[in-house]
Amino acid sequence: MRAASVTRRTCLQALWGGALASRTLSAAAQRSPALVVDETWNDAGRRRDLPLRIRWPETDGSAAMPVVLFSHGLGGTREGGSVWGEAWSRAGFVVLHLQHPGSDLAAVRANARSFDDKAGLRAAAGAGQLLARLHDVVFVLDQIAQRHATRQDRWGGVRPHRVGLSGHSFGAHTTLGMAGQRYPGFGGISEPRLASFIAFSPTVPAIGDARRAFANLTRPILSITGTHDQDVVGNGATPDKRMAVFAALPKGDKAHLVLKDADHMSFSGQTGRSVEIVPREQVTRDLQDAHHALIAAITSDWWRATLLQDAQARGRLQAPAGLLSGDLWETA
Repeated sequence: MRAASVTRRTCLQALWGGALASRTLSAAAQRSPALVVDETWNDAGRRRDLPLRIRWPETDGSAAMPVVLFSHGLGGTREGGSVWGEAWSRAGFVVLHLQHPGSDLAAVRANARSFDDKAGLRAAAGAGQLLARLHDVVFVLDQIAQRHATRQDRWGGVRPHRVGLSGHSFGAHTTLGMAGQRYPGFGGISEPRLASFIAFSPTVPAIGDARRAFANLTRPILSITGTHDQDVVGNGATPDKRMAVFAALPKGDKAHLVLKDADHMSFSGQTGRSVEIVPREQVTRDLQDAHHALIAAITSDWWRATLLQDAQARGRLQAPAGLLSGDLWETA
């Protein structure tokens, strides 16, 4: 277990400095500019349209661009995780933000009167929707591989294997499901193209033994939660149950970040009205910028360490800069 702290006055400067330093592009090289595009990909086999937001990083074209995916929480859209996506793109990754029909904003509006309507929210977050999300990820991976093989536009320059997957809340369930989590009556998914994972606001299974459910999660996983990471849909999740995910994971290239006074929406990767859909404490709002900067730096280093074998990023993860009093960083 390791923890470190710096003053609030120097926190943001230290974090953004580290995040920017992790990029190693040649200043003299001709680069393709950063680009953000919204597209909709059609899964003809499932008759399903999948909206995506794609962030292309600046690149000099000297190496295949690594890819990471982000899966939003219940009631989200492809705008989810924008804070994280911007940071990961700056760190050199192609970032795809997936939107999942059936558990996105339109679905929640159709099922729930408001975010206080817990029964309505749960109606859009059942096992069928989780399975649909898992198939969404497989479809996107297939599309990346196909577009790479045919050299379609910029896709010819990506690396279609050793992809990273992340997600918040229901997206964390999606992430751990693709990492190999077992469920009652379902043995789980083994997707070899995924090499590393980040779960924002995960929780242990509501039924059964967590260690057994997570037994196949042997690849690198970073779990992130906070001391105020509360239940938002009435499924019994608590900060303690979210923190318990790390202890239940198999040992080996696992890490755990717990931020004091961070709540569920601290980890959505958004700002403004979109994070005010549930009651929040003022201390959480006051710390949001610092929390976002810290998460952006640590997660960028996590991707670089686990997907690119970046030794400097791995070194920074031994004792991340910017942890405040009461924050926790653990590795196993």
